[in-house]
Amino acid sequence: MNSDLSRVIESVGKDRGIKREIIISALEQAVVTAAQKRHGLTAVLEAHYNNDTGDIDLFLFKRVVDSDDEMLEPSEEIKIEDARLLDPECQIDDEIGVKVDAHFGRIDAQTAKQIIFQKVRDAEREIIFGEYLPRKGEIITGIARRIERGNLIIDLGRTDAVLPRNEIIPGEQFKPGDRVAAYLSDVVMTPRGPAIYLSRTSPKYVMKLFETEVPEMRDGIVEIKLCAREAGARSKIAVVSKDRDVDPVGACVGMKGSRVQNVIQEIKGEKIDIIPWSDNPVMFVRSALSPAEISSVRMDERNRTMEIMVEDDQLSLAIGRKGQNVRLAAQLTGWRLDIISKTKLQKRMTDALFNLQHVEGVGETLAQALYQAGFLTVRAVAEAPIEFLLKVPGFDNVETAEGLKKRAQEVVEKAGDVLGGAPAAANDSKGSFTASPMMKDSKMLAEERLREMIKNQESSVPQNTGSATEGSSQPTE
Repeated sequence: MNSDLSRVIESVGKDRGIKREIIISALEQAVVTAAQKRHGLTAVLEAHYNNDTGDIDLFLFKRVVDSDDEMLEPSEEIKIEDARLLDPECQIDDEIGVKVDAHFGRIDAQTAKQIIFQKVRDAEREIIFGEYLPRKGEIITGIARRIERGNLIIDLGRTDAVLPRNEIIPGEQFKPGDRVAAYLSDVVMTPRGPAIYLSRTSPKYVMKLFETEVPEMRDGIVEIKLCAREAGARSKIAVVSKDRDVDPVGACVGMKGSRVQNVIQEIKGEKIDIIPWSDNPVMFVRSALSPAEISSVRMDERNRTMEIMVEDDQLSLAIGRKGQNVRLAAQLTGWRLDIISKTKLQKRMTDALFNLQHVEGVGETLAQALYQAGFLTVRAVAEAPIEFLLKVPGFDNVETAEGLKKRAQEVVEKAGDVLGGAPAAANDSKGSFTASPMMKDSKMLAEERLREMIKNQESSVPQNTGSATEGSSQPTE
């Protein structure tokens, strides 16, 4: 073996960041594999690195026999006289290691070289995976290198990361050599090594940027509870303070807006709404819909829905451009929000009261009670479970509730949809808008499918090859 082997081991370990023991183990395995071809597959071989000489010592283990007459295979057996020259205490049938020549031919040396390279490469992959896996959820910075299949490849130094095109803020363009900061969203071990995925559109990226800019967050005084984001357009974050003397919104804004402006510059001018978090759903929704002024809120906890009435001149402000404001508010709060103007609400109430009073025995007062309970049509009463009708004032026993339902069913049978009232579609007319925290548009669904395809492609490559909160709704036509 090369007398300078120890220096090579130290150099490779320092350059690649691999422990010395791993490199030595790879060398020993490579020597054994190469020697196996020369001595046969049945030969018992061991290789050990000699720290004194800096060489790899190769040992062939043989069984100790009494004499030449008992020796059947010289390559696997040794006479006791010869064995005791190596180990004076050995006995018959013991296994003793005999040092053999560790020099190989060109082909054997090439085999050993390939094994060493593979072991070192595997060790590098494990080190990189172990280095970046604990950093999942952090912001990391790299240099843009190239575009592959529309995805931006970012050089992190020891490895590359992937910034998928659907994770790039709309309108952003990067050139080779540009410095890129992004949120480390996932680290996956694939047959080709660790795959590191980044994101600049995730709501968590905005949250991490604020944690970097706001010392009160690093100290644990101010916390971002929730974040809703439409990358490149607007974000809403809800913040809370654990110290009464610290204003969470003011801490995030900073002196003359310096802190929030630093975050906005990093996400290419995206607007950010900072609101105080509240455990009161109505107060939280009111803050989330700011700057629109809310006139009244009717809450349905069972369906997690809120009907929000605003003045006619506040409707467009509450809805926002293409429904953006109410959509982000729905994502942030987790409630389905039905925005309706005062004029539309009054018309809805008038129509509902007129409709409900066609049921025998239902006057204006009872119709008002049914309307406040969420019943807008005779059909809704006819199809409602008895336990829901029991919650309406005036129908607090089973007999009266069943009688109301029966009379409503008779009206529906006679008049059909004329008075029964088919359920209205969401956003079916001007003056209202509905947003759900769980709704997704076609673009978002396509992006999710693309992300899954990229991961599946990475994980399906053979071993021997080279190397946001979302929600939407359709606006009123």
